[in-house]
Amino acid sequence: MLSATLCGVSLDNPTILASGILGVSKLGVARMGREGAGAVTLKSLCHEERKGHPAPNMFVIDDGMLNAVGLPGQGIDNAVKEFGRLDDLPVPVIGSIFGYKIADFGIVAEKMASLKPAMIEVDVSCPHMDYDTPFYADSSALAKITKLVKKKAKGIPVSLKLSPNVPNIAELAQSCEKAGADCITAINTASAMKIDIEVRKPILGNKVGGLSGPALKPIAVRCVYEIFGAVKIPIIGTGGVSDGKDAIEMIMAGATAVGIGTAAYYRGPEVFRRVTDEMKAWMKEHGVSALDEIRGAAYK
Repeated sequence: MLSATLCGVSLDNPTILASGILGVSKLGVARMGREGAGAVTLKSLCHEERKGHPAPNMFVIDDGMLNAVGLPGQGIDNAVKEFGRLDDLPVPVIGSIFGYKIADFGIVAEKMASLKPAMIEVDVSCPHMDYDTPFYADSSALAKITKLVKKKAKGIPVSLKLSPNVPNIAELAQSCEKAGADCITAINTASAMKIDIEVRKPILGNKVGGLSGPALKPIAVRCVYEIFGAVKIPIIGTGGVSDGKDAIEMIMAGATAVGIGTAAYYRGPEVFRRVTDEMKAWMKEHGVSALDEIRGAAYK
């Protein structure tokens, strides 16, 4: 009922752990698989170790969460040593990469490919990362990054993770598709901030962070919907999905698979099993036997 195929990768169900704080170790990845995730995305890695932004770097707000962790991580070289390989885990693994410059993406992609992930996700859109150029808003830069990563990925499917902080996300998705992208991940967190009115300063150490959680979902649904009408490649709909009905809505907007991140904070790591159970219940109630019957239904 819930099985899906994403860029040739078979998923038991369409839920995917989004890149973030949970996909940092091999044991953690395996646990997410046992909790029912159809696939797991690693925390984003670049060519070097990163400490990230100063605390406070996470803050819970009404209907969402702000974070400005600054993509801390062990770096791709340490990850290669720790993971060894990713195709020996009981769940498909998506390796997430980023870079400061276009050339960095190629370096990290080649090393990530050596781990044999099921897919490679290219994070060009972190809202609190100081890129040399705003890759997420530049169709030419996105095309160059896509072509470079595809060349270095050695046949592994590649998904570009796009930003909602643009007025033309469908056009940018088209640029990625034309450059060879196999998939689009939509979306990353939205640029946001909160001010403590007692001390008259921003809450986050980095001032600006990324908004995730339920407050982001309507934006994510809109982005997936627009991209679905513009490209033929599959979409991983990510942003604010907390329960089965949210996942169904994302699929009706056009998503092939559904990324879940912040909901693991609200509902625990077992969120994946809960979401899939809720999806099955909705489908049974509405006489839907397969997700293909409702994918993109809102666009038709």
